[in-house]
Amino acid sequence: MTRILQLSDTHFGTERKPVVEAALDLARSLNPDLVVVSGDITQRARRAQFAAARKFIERLSLPVLTVPGNHDIPLINLFARALNPYGNYKRALGAVLEPVFENPCLLAIGVNTTRPRRHKDGEISDAQIARVAQRLRQARPGQLRVVVAHHPVRAKVESDLSNLLNGRERALAAWAQAGIDLVLGGHIHLPYVLPLSAGGLPAGWIVQAGTACSRRVRGSVPNSVNVITREGEGDQQICHVERWDYAEATHVFAPVDKTLVTTVDRR
Repeated sequence: MTRILQLSDTHFGTERKPVVEAALDLARSLNPDLVVVSGDITQRARRAQFAAARKFIERLSLPVLTVPGNHDIPLINLFARALNPYGNYKRALGAVLEPVFENPCLLAIGVNTTRPRRHKDGEISDAQIARVAQRLRQARPGQLRVVVAHHPVRAKVESDLSNLLNGRERALAAWAQAGIDLVLGGHIHLPYVLPLSAGGLPAGWIVQAGTACSRRVRGSVPNSVNVITREGEGDQQICHVERWDYAEATHVFAPVDKTLVTTVDRR
């Protein structure tokens, strides 16, 4: 079995402490192969906020892959935004902005879609697209092939169209050809799963996460996380994406929805 716990938009600085503890309890009980934190780790990219995020990650005691979100670049400190936009991020979480995690059953590739010159919108370059596609083509047979980026590449509601990643169509076409299974994202605090198709062929899935533990919930959507599980062997592998919501009455995360996603070895 391969299991990923996806947390997104933790926004440390606006975190709810009971929800943080519940997320840690969930991670310990699930013991996933990888915890993904798909951007907006802090609220305003301040040192204290990154220190809280670092403490949270250390308490997980699990493999963690993080990518920056637009909130992880200074907003008010224009000097830092221009000259050292990822300084506090790197100090707390490491110098690598586009990490890769790999084990025999999983390949997860991080992509930094933030741009200091943009206020909130994301962008991906041709060089980034090519790098990810090349790494996907190098995946071992049987690996679940995952790309992690902060900004969404598909919208479920019309109001989110303006939040979509610039360059997404070029990226998705190249990654579909390279054999992608899942694209994990955040940014809009709305969890959903959508199919990605290319030329009528199965070409992976879009998996969006809500805000894991911050007060910045969207409408009636509570704090939530995703649990991705794949099990089986060869052509008999089954992959599910489960949405787990925080329950105020019990102070725990509980599963509320499960989506069966097909993963096909197209190489």
